[in-house]
Amino acid sequence: MERLEHTADLGPLASAAATAEGEARGTRVDLDNVSKRYQVGDVTVTALDDVSLHVDEMAFVVVLGPSGSGKTTLLNLIGVLDTPTEGRVAINGQDLSRASRREMFDFRRRSVSFIFQTFNLFPGLTALENVQFGADVAGRTDAEAVAREVLERVGLGGRVQHFPHQLSGGEQQRVAIARALATENPILLADEPTGELDFTTGVQILQLLQAQAEAGKSVLVVSHNREISRIADRVIELSSGRLVRDGPPVGGKRRADELRW
Repeated sequence: MERLEHTADLGPLASAAATAEGEARGTRVDLDNVSKRYQVGDVTVTALDDVSLHVDEMAFVVVLGPSGSGKTTLLNLIGVLDTPTEGRVAINGQDLSRASRREMFDFRRRSVSFIFQTFNLFPGLTALENVQFGADVAGRTDAEAVAREVLERVGLGGRVQHFPHQLSGGEQQRVAIARALATENPILLADEPTGELDFTTGVQILQLLQAQAEAGKSVLVVSHNREISRIADRVIELSSGRLVRDGPPVGGKRRADELRW
């Protein structure tokens, strides 16, 4: 597997993120008494239960909890992929709780980038085309150049013309990460971004995501891996759909190269 370049020097990628810092600095996420329930046959499943949460800092935030705790549901609500059953979700003061499909799409296109656990790559597009597609949707005029840049940064500079079926699971995950980074949107949401990666590459990807927060984005990473939370600026912990902890990492923040899993 290719090794990633040192992420402290992000070149044009960091420069582009820095130019968006003014926009990102104003990013505020508000969840007020939010609940999300699903009907499964005759059973009502509560995925989130009366959660209030406010994120207004440029920070690397880890949302921690076991499977079924509501982590992905929380991410979907913040990213406006879904709407709450009860409560209010607002981004920069814009109430999106009852937004139309068009309003939700427009908001996501200009404001949110996603790294999905299931990759969601287009099988008929190359790695380069998948990443360029994300940049095109976000309205980037330099979409191809940015796509090549971020693929280099995630260690796939030599795989740009490969299709998803020609890539390993870890490589597909890195294409998904590159696609999200290429949009340069001020909010970056990642669902288990290191799940398919070996330890060394996983740590380097986390360093890359940290650099995005330092460049001005609000980065929220969902994980069941408590070790990852040690490098966060803020840890939000869920259990059975309820917020049970919100604060700095237990024992203080650590460097990424101190992680072990």
